[in-house]
Amino acid sequence: MAAIHLPRTIRIGGGVLNELPEVLCASGLSHPLIVTDSWIAGSGILERVESLLAGAGIAARTFTGVVPDPTVASTEAGCAFLAQGNHDCVIGLGGGSPIDSAKMIAVKRDRAIAVRDLKAPHQEDAPGLPIIAIPTTAGTGSEATRFTIITDAATDEKMLCAGLAYLPLIAVVDYELTLTKPARLTADTGIDSLVHAVEAYVSKRANPFSDSMALSAMRLIWANLPLACADPGNRAAREALMLGALQGGIAFSNSSVALVHGMSRPIGAHFHVAHGLSNAMLMPLVTGWSAPAALPRYADCARAMGLASDSESDQGAVGRLVEALERVNSDLKVPTPSEYGIARERWDELVPLMAQQALASGSPANNPRVPEAHEIEDLYRRAYA
Repeated sequence: MAAIHLPRTIRIGGGVLNELPEVLCASGLSHPLIVTDSWIAGSGILERVESLLAGAGIAARTFTGVVPDPTVASTEAGCAFLAQGNHDCVIGLGGGSPIDSAKMIAVKRDRAIAVRDLKAPHQEDAPGLPIIAIPTTAGTGSEATRFTIITDAATDEKMLCAGLAYLPLIAVVDYELTLTKPARLTADTGIDSLVHAVEAYVSKRANPFSDSMALSAMRLIWANLPLACADPGNRAAREALMLGALQGGIAFSNSSVALVHGMSRPIGAHFHVAHGLSNAMLMPLVTGWSAPAALPRYADCARAMGLASDSESDQGAVGRLVEALERVNSDLKVPTPSEYGIARERWDELVPLMAQQALASGSPANNPRVPEAHEIEDLYRRAYA
């Protein structure tokens, strides 16, 4: 048995952003708070959204104080801004950071509770303000998930917060908003989507519904990521990546992520590595370590990605998968922690803490091969080179 949770409304397609006023009105919403960052504010995207809403007579205010890897402080500032207006919903406009921030701001509106008290294993299911998600990157899938990630700057911990309260009511998924993404961001967010799909499929919490979403996402992302990196204006590739990111988000939200994500979050928190990039740093190593516990599932991933034929053995297919993940990291110039500039002494010093934080997130428990703390420490040390 599986419980499946999705946004009530998902609108998908090139130019679908223009339907934002209509979809708000259909849900009886008319006073949104837009939550975004300074890049979106200066890109013309925010101005377009504000103009669309104003043209439909919808009064909106905008909070532009989102920071990368949103912190408790930045979300609390957003909560204070929300309280100054009379809002009936929150729009997250941007990549994962604005959407994650919008989720926490919407949930905290009626809750006098510290963000730390909301982190997993706590589940927050009672709804706050309705959340509308408008992704501008094809990566996090946050527009369709019941999770958000907020960083505690005091402890350098990325806190996973989970529950139906964080699931958007509406997702507006317009691939045209990604056409100007640079190659590095395209690569990092694309790998993030791929990891979502693979981990959802091999997770101990996988189910037939999440499997269908995950396999479709793998097919779309693997074939189209190199095309979009090589030609940012490739509309077909961009559309496929946006759909793959959405499906990957749906897959892991209704299954789970696993060890790659569990280990990735502490790297991002302590060393300020972009989330997709830290996932990519770990993906080949963790896949090779985990695969013996679920060879048929990982082999299915290889076949969905076109890396192995149906007639090839599971062992052979998984070998091709690990080789392909190593190759794509090389092709997309994914650095190791050492190449990224992280000092070996600092890395080694933090390995035990990072391992404990990875375990505390709960994600490693969903891995097909469940690690102990010393095994995660060993993987971190192997990942540095």
